[in-house]
Amino acid sequence: MERLQRRVLWVAILASFVAFLDGAIVNVALPAMIRELGGGITTQQWVVDAYLLALGSLILVAGSLSDTFGRVRILRAGLLIFGLASLACALAPSALFLIVARAVQGAGAALLVPSSLALITSTFSGPAQGKAIGSWTAWTGTAFLAGPLVGGLLVDYASWRLIFAINVLPIAATLLLLRGLALPAPVPVTRVRHAQRVDSLGAVLAAVGLAGTVFALIEQDRLGWANPAVFLPFAVGLASLAAFLWWENRALAPMMPLGLFRIRNFGIGNIATTLIYAGLSLGQLMLVLFLQEIAGFTAAQAGLASLPVAIISLFLAGPFGALAGKHGPRLFMAVGPMVAGAGYWLMASAAVPFNFWLQILPGQIVFAVGLSITVAPLTAAILGAVPTSQSGIGSAINNAVSRVAGLIAVALAGVMLGGVLDYGSFKRIMVITAVFFLVGGLVSAVGISNAAARRQAAAPGEAS
Repeated sequence: MERLQRRVLWVAILASFVAFLDGAIVNVALPAMIRELGGGITTQQWVVDAYLLALGSLILVAGSLSDTFGRVRILRAGLLIFGLASLACALAPSALFLIVARAVQGAGAALLVPSSLALITSTFSGPAQGKAIGSWTAWTGTAFLAGPLVGGLLVDYASWRLIFAINVLPIAATLLLLRGLALPAPVPVTRVRHAQRVDSLGAVLAAVGLAGTVFALIEQDRLGWANPAVFLPFAVGLASLAAFLWWENRALAPMMPLGLFRIRNFGIGNIATTLIYAGLSLGQLMLVLFLQEIAGFTAAQAGLASLPVAIISLFLAGPFGALAGKHGPRLFMAVGPMVAGAGYWLMASAAVPFNFWLQILPGQIVFAVGLSITVAPLTAAILGAVPTSQSGIGSAINNAVSRVAGLIAVALAGVMLGGVLDYGSFKRIMVITAVFFLVGGLVSAVGISNAAARRQAAAPGEAS
């Protein structure tokens, strides 16, 4: 691996690391936040979904900005926004202030992830790209899954506010690595055309559509569907999402080019992403809350419960990414989600008397193996299917799909729980999560093709 490639890889890892870490570290701190700032399950849902809502709404236009203005410039802007919002979260005097600051954090994160992956796909190619994406997946996935451990320790031995303040460290390290990093623009775009390349109307329609539907899904459990404060936002949200799809099919420079979905691996891969990440977001959030609020674990103990998943992902995600780059992603994308789903099926055995070692840990280990098999091949299959000049928007679409899937799953958590988290509702959530993963694996088995991977592997002069 060349020096520039190594530096680009570490920039991509650190920039995404901070976004994924924050998305996961919050889960374990939710009970502590509620104890200090007030609120119940609805407030907990909003603390999670405000971040995902802004991220999912803006990540598409962020991908266009990345392709237009350059990966490094957009990455730097995202880091600064994310850092300032993190400090605001750490100082939040009320639940409402925290929720608003989380939304700003999500906006910053929207600029980070597509630019990070676009740096990799424009710097690496062939099997080297699969290996690089595998390394990126291993480290960022570790942040996503080890976040509860870090958060739990901070909550129990310091303050939940520090889970946001610590973001300053990886942000500073990434900004330092970005200094002097110059990469060629993916496409020659003049300054005159910059304004034309930003799909402002599409961004507004997507944001309104997601905000309206998610608000209704969260608040209906408290207010009921008959309440105008629920059904009106829901109707406006659905209409805006329909208008968004109509506009994207007609816009001269859409932020979500619908033509990309006609590419087999891109379209099928994003369907699989929807199912897999809905299950991942729902399952991990409910597990952390169950361990603390029902099983009686401290925040640190609940965080420790995720440690085996983080360790397994760190060691296995890279090798599986390399194997998928060599042999193609289909087998890995089919088997991996099914193994992960089996892990959640095992966790559905939780009952009184509770025994973490027999009822949860085996499922967590099986889930970790399945997730390690899945994520890097999934990312490589989707991004490898789009032209390099559109790698930013391709990455943004895939990340938007995954975040919106998690957003909707978390918004529906109250409905799935029946309003109460107990052993019965936890078992129901684990079974639903297992089904999400199982169907994601079946979709991949039927629809994913290895043809693109074979062409890349056979191409001469690949980067190493």
